[in-house]
Amino acid sequence: WTGYFNQTRLSNKWGFWAESQLRTNENFVDNISQSIVRVGGTYYLNNDTKLTAGYAYINNFSPANGANISTPEHRPWQQVQWHTKYQKLRLMQWVRLEERYRQKLKNANELDNSFAFNFRIRYNFLMQVPLSKKLFQPNTFSFIANDEVHVNFGKEIVYNTFDQNRFFLGLTYQTNKTDNLQFGYMNIFQQQAAGNAYRSLHTARIFYFHNLDLRKSK
Repeated sequence: WTGYFNQTRLSNKWGFWAESQLRTNENFVDNISQSIVRVGGTYYLNNDTKLTAGYAYINNFSPANGANISTPEHRPWQQVQWHTKYQKLRLMQWVRLEERYRQKLKNANELDNSFAFNFRIRYNFLMQVPLSKKLFQPNTFSFIANDEVHVNFGKEIVYNTFDQNRFFLGLTYQTNKTDNLQFGYMNIFQQQAAGNAYRSLHTARIFYFHNLDLRKSK
């Protein structure tokens, strides 16, 4: 599972979010499973708290029910994100609301014109602990623990209110003062739509976080 995440600050109050992700199915590199492109506009309440709203396009390349084609999903989203910084510890949290419009299949080879819809709320918690005396400085490593829980709701959700939990353990390499590369192991524990079946996925995850500040120096 690979991803690129960009948060760019344009002014004291405004910025934008842009990301892309690619997931594979087997042996860490075989069979593309899903691609995601997500964008949004960000309003900064202060340096550590921001509100973002935007749109994501998701393409599922291996849909259920034996389909031979990929199925798209349109996903407006809204989020509040906040950071807490200590001398030897950094925390990041967000709460995200998503409106998921998933295109249905007419048959195994053809898309229908209708969409399944539900809301989903996500809570994400990340803890970063430096492994060097040069705290959070370029060319240093940190330990990361990250957990994100997903909950479905809406009239079309009957059996799987709990959607999934993503638990990640890994390392961060600080490439410069603002950017970092995260890599490690993630377990995805997911409830299926029928409600009486679950699956546990073991995943290698590599994310790059690119942060830009384009404000003019005072």
